[in-house]
Amino acid sequence: MKKIYWRPQGTPLFAFLVIAIVAIGGLISVEHFRTVKKKPHYVERVDASRLTLEAMELVRNERLDRGIPIDPQADPTGSGLIGAFVTSVTSEAGDLEAKQTSVNPNFAGIVVELLREAGVKDGDPVAVSFSGSFPALNIAACSAMTTLHLRPTIISSASSSQWGANSSDFLWIDMEHFLNGKGIFPFRSVAASMGGKHDRATELTEKGREQIIQAINRNGLTLIKSATIHEDIDHRMAIYFSKARPKVYLNVGGGRAAAGIRPFKRLLKSGLLFSDLPAGQRTDSVIRRFLKEGVPVIHLVEVKELARQYRMPMSPTTMPKVGEGSVYYQKSYNLWLTGAILLAIILGLYVFARSDWGFRVLQAAPHQTDVGPPEPMI
Repeated sequence: MKKIYWRPQGTPLFAFLVIAIVAIGGLISVEHFRTVKKKPHYVERVDASRLTLEAMELVRNERLDRGIPIDPQADPTGSGLIGAFVTSVTSEAGDLEAKQTSVNPNFAGIVVELLREAGVKDGDPVAVSFSGSFPALNIAACSAMTTLHLRPTIISSASSSQWGANSSDFLWIDMEHFLNGKGIFPFRSVAASMGGKHDRATELTEKGREQIIQAINRNGLTLIKSATIHEDIDHRMAIYFSKARPKVYLNVGGGRAAAGIRPFKRLLKSGLLFSDLPAGQRTDSVIRRFLKEGVPVIHLVEVKELARQYRMPMSPTTMPKVGEGSVYYQKSYNLWLTGAILLAIILGLYVFARSDWGFRVLQAAPHQTDVGPPEPMI
């Protein structure tokens, strides 16, 4: 018994063109008509960013009231959060582009996202380490914690790298104290270190170290000053665990005690961390100790990389508006449209390859295939 199968004897070019046009047009449509949805905790992100903008404006005005000028070249947005190239309390080199990029209230939305991803709930205790090098990020983090009603225990570094909060009369701990006094943030640091090399500012002049001590004293903070970096870390951990076990550790910047020594701290990626570094790549630090304790870590470094990830402007020349960037919205494919286009392509292939009408279009001809025993030769 023989079965007859139909097989096209030649496929016209237009058939492939039709299918290709449908596929390419469908791809363009799927990409163009993606739906835009608000990310989880959208309202909290916006509220935190608005609070950040308000705090930044207050700091700017206070800086000017104190007679500290703003350099329009270094600080094109006029934020007052970009310091000088070098001062008596400048601890190390700094990246001006990174400092300029950090002056963006929408970083608060990123901090809200990371805190929620870490599982933090309203009212939870958190441990925090701030660097004087990034006052704008510090304000964003404070705004996020205020919006989420968290209970932070904060330890700050008083000195700063280039272009940070490096005015001896208006260090980060002064800004923080000022904002707390204005009722913007219901908390502030409980302790501060000198920062810089070995977390004791040994690279500064005697005058610079004296100015830092004066700032710590006038803000009523406990001075963290230990003989070794390990004792420094012990002191910090004791403060963090003195009241309750923190739900997360939030660190801004790459301070020695917080993140470790080079090159090890460069192995720590920016963002949310859950696991310790592999053996052989470890160095003692507050971050590592929290990770060993099973406490998640939010590590805010590599500001420019964070900005690229969330489509935020690099070195903005005007203050970015609240709500800009992918921190607030996410695009997703329209599943109904995608399914319809996929179905159309499949049906098109079926019509051209299987249906009777398709075979007529393709000018198919019958082809016989023997499935029984071979016929005898004559």
